[in-house]
Amino acid sequence: MEIVAKILTALVAIEHLYILWMEMFAWETKGKEVFKSALPPELFKPTKGLAANQGLYNGFLAAGLIWSFLIKDPEWQTNVALFFLGCVAVAGIYGAISSTRKIFFVQALPAILAMIAVLLK
Repeated sequence: MEIVAKILTALVAIEHLYILWMEMFAWETKGKEVFKSALPPELFKPTKGLAANQGLYNGFLAAGLIWSFLIKDPEWQTNVALFFLGCVAVAGIYGAISSTRKIFFVQALPAILAMIAVLLK
């Protein structure tokens, strides 16, 4: 189960690195494709700065998950991973409520599954 926990945690980290890239550097191209149903096309340019700020926060989530792999103490490694996965899950649930349900399945559910695997390892 430890390998499954690490794979799921790594996938969540990679996803958030992708979100960082999209929101900070490709908001008007890839972001427009991804969020086409949540935001009218004419709002992508004026919201570029806001999206970049969101992307930075997603980068912090990815950094925390990556950091958890570098911690030697098993208890601290678990606690740090659970903290950052929990942050991702809460953000995904909030996004599903406030924006589109799809965010739950793309962001919150993978984090929740990773949390379960971390707890079962």
